[in-house]
Amino acid sequence: MAFRKLYPALFSLHKEKLLADCTKIVGFGRGNLSPEEFMQTMRQWAIDSEYVKEVDDASWETFAARVIQFVGDATDPQDLVRLKSDLGAEDFIFYLSTPPSIFAPICEAMGKAGVVSDNCRLVVEKPLGTSLASFDEINDTLFRTFEEHQIYRIDHYLGKETVQNLLALRFANIFFDPLWNRNYIDHVQITVAETVGVGGRWSYYDESGALRDMVQNHILQLVCLVAMEFPARNRADDIRDEKLKVIRSLKTIDASNVQQNTVRGQYGDGSVNNELVASYSDEEDAQSKKSNTETFIAVKAEIENNRWQGVPFYLRTGKRMANRYSEIVIQFKPVIFKFIDVDPNAINNNQLIIRLQPNEGIEMSMMNKVPGLSEGMSLQNVGLNLSFEEAFEEHRSPSAYERLLLDVTRGDQTLFMRSDELRGAWRWVDGIIDGWQQTAQAALSYKSGSSGPDDALALILKDGRKWQNFE
Repeated sequence: MAFRKLYPALFSLHKEKLLADCTKIVGFGRGNLSPEEFMQTMRQWAIDSEYVKEVDDASWETFAARVIQFVGDATDPQDLVRLKSDLGAEDFIFYLSTPPSIFAPICEAMGKAGVVSDNCRLVVEKPLGTSLASFDEINDTLFRTFEEHQIYRIDHYLGKETVQNLLALRFANIFFDPLWNRNYIDHVQITVAETVGVGGRWSYYDESGALRDMVQNHILQLVCLVAMEFPARNRADDIRDEKLKVIRSLKTIDASNVQQNTVRGQYGDGSVNNELVASYSDEEDAQSKKSNTETFIAVKAEIENNRWQGVPFYLRTGKRMANRYSEIVIQFKPVIFKFIDVDPNAINNNQLIIRLQPNEGIEMSMMNKVPGLSEGMSLQNVGLNLSFEEAFEEHRSPSAYERLLLDVTRGDQTLFMRSDELRGAWRWVDGIIDGWQQTAQAALSYKSGSSGPDDALALILKDGRKWQNFE
């Protein structure tokens, strides 16, 4: 994680002159690499990063002067005392790019070493638990040493430019706000499709699955940004208060309705991008042929509040899908034509599509008359396409970690999850997991390179709707 994401992001921030002159970057670890190998590896990852514009010698030399390789054990208070003494620093940002299982001993060591000041900040990565109970256990270990305002729980999805733009799109354009409710929106779709499998991390994934790995954090955060009310102020806690209200308004899914509202899938063998791939149970590091872990999930979620009552949110994510993309589809209700003789079912294409990856942008589709002299009026759906790459070609699109790391240095928690948000998300997800266990709901096999199991299509078809880009 550090070499692949964090160091390239920090180098880009350095090039943009967004790090204070006094900022030092400490690679704290057990010293598996020599100092020369450490710096060479760091530079190569920066060169290979799609987000780093150029690694020139002059910039790298000044960046390298910031970097310190510190060999030690983060669970040993004496090593942390030595770190503080060697740096002569009082205020630290600690980024725990470690398994959550050692969060507790590291935080305990920090407390004993006296390295935690009021201005210290702690950044932690997911997975933060596998259930509400396990999240509470991890979270309690953080609270023994740090206060809520010091803890930055990272979800890299929230650092994406297009995700941040959701707030601007909704609240800075007057023509959307009057339509952003159950009176005009028929339903919402959120899709995160991946072409990769789980090879290399089978053991972790088999204990997690798509619901815990993607829905509990990334996708529910997207739901919140789509559905939240206008915050009173542009402050971190005001925005997170509104997201929390959405999470608490989610209709419970449990044993009584889980089979009607969720579909689980697990990829079989098949072909992705013209390459034959193995099934989930035949991955090289697979440890079981009888796993029921889902690599795909589709959910019909409902938000029980005045704005969204009766508007379903269809959520889906999966691995080994036909294409890699993430998008949000806002499907507006059909228009009733009274003066044009046209099939009303055809006038169902007013959509707002927000593409998060790989080609970031916004597309709005609307009905237009086809030019010509034919009798009557022939209509055709036409898309207005805004490509971020084309519209902002003079602006470099930063990586998600650049944005998030910069916000940590600024003390801005807007794009980080508060503990009550995560508790609410885990409570909702736990209901689904318990429902699966009580009803023995199986993960259905789907062919790699497809759009998931057929039952996912039926989940939305039974409501008279269809998935966008279902192949």
